[in-house]
Amino acid sequence: MKVPFVDLNAQYQRVKPEIDSAIAEVITGAPEVGQRQVEIFERAWASALGVKHCVSCASDRDAIHVALRALGITSGAEVITSAHGWIATIEAIQQTGARVVFCDTDEETFTIDPEDVRRKVTKATVGIIPVHLYGQAAEMHAILNIAREHKLWVIEDCSQAHLARYHGRYVGTLGDAAVFSFCPGRNLSAYGHAGCIVTNHDPIAEALRAAARHVFAGGDASQGAGSRMDGVQAAVLNAKLPHLPSWTRARRLIAACYDYLFEEIGDIIIPKVGSQREHVYNCYVIRTENRDALRKHLTQAGVATAVNYPEALPLAVAHEGLCRATTDFPVASFNQSRILSLPIYPEMTQEMVSYVAECINTFFGEPESVSMKVIPFAPPLWSSNS
Repeated sequence: MKVPFVDLNAQYQRVKPEIDSAIAEVITGAPEVGQRQVEIFERAWASALGVKHCVSCASDRDAIHVALRALGITSGAEVITSAHGWIATIEAIQQTGARVVFCDTDEETFTIDPEDVRRKVTKATVGIIPVHLYGQAAEMHAILNIAREHKLWVIEDCSQAHLARYHGRYVGTLGDAAVFSFCPGRNLSAYGHAGCIVTNHDPIAEALRAAARHVFAGGDASQGAGSRMDGVQAAVLNAKLPHLPSWTRARRLIAACYDYLFEEIGDIIIPKVGSQREHVYNCYVIRTENRDALRKHLTQAGVATAVNYPEALPLAVAHEGLCRATTDFPVASFNQSRILSLPIYPEMTQEMVSYVAECINTFFGEPESVSMKVIPFAPPLWSSNS
């Protein structure tokens, strides 16, 4: 059996009529049709989260950069973020001329460690970007308390956490602003780059729109980024958005199956979900001392995997000089050689999930422990698009 890491074509086949119709409307219509699709998506995504404003951008990195500019971040300022995650956040901070200050991560959730955040705050600190990594919210109560205490802004990085919740609230509704990515492979994805910023604050929303667009006043253009979501990508997102709740339920069911099937394997650590958090599993990340050997075994068995991410950001060559030693980030440094992302997406069948688990159990010498188990979820719940 072959199990791809993601299968965008399988998702496309499930919603093909809606996507084809939406794309055709943009391609065959007047230029304003694409812009209308963008506006429809901005309203729909704001409504889904329960926020007042959504400002779309051409990419997730643009969205972070626009948010930073809107909040007045300039050279000499310090912005705190996680040492473990995707590089786009760091690139956007550096693009403003601000200095990145990395913090270590929580050992169990991989999200930013609030205690390390508190230690890293200085007089030059202006804000915090907590990353809701893999689909799980960071410990936002502690982070927001630190921000209030030191008068810092908070931009949530929700790139991997569409519809994740923290204490009953959607991520993206907790800080001053939040960014989302819609790149292929995200829980809600376009077929190219796309991103957005959301906020409940009117002045911030006005600044975001000015920072994102070329705004003309008195014949002169502002220094806006000129970052606009493409109409075709917006049309795809509009077609997919109604399915996101059921796709999210499917991801959580698959994660629960993995948890159940791996519970007796002492050599791996399954993802831990923090208190009062609803994980949406953009990635299902296990930890094992035998990561590289297990990954090779799974590849040979036809199971694709990924390492998200193989190197702690401060230790990457591109960020040389931003930290002195691995001891500055012991948890992020320790995990980088042990984490492994398994396939998880709504189109996976129960047979695929069982096969992944059987391959892992075989590697650890316990094949019978899976074959004797029955996945405790009915197929209608598994595949529903409702």
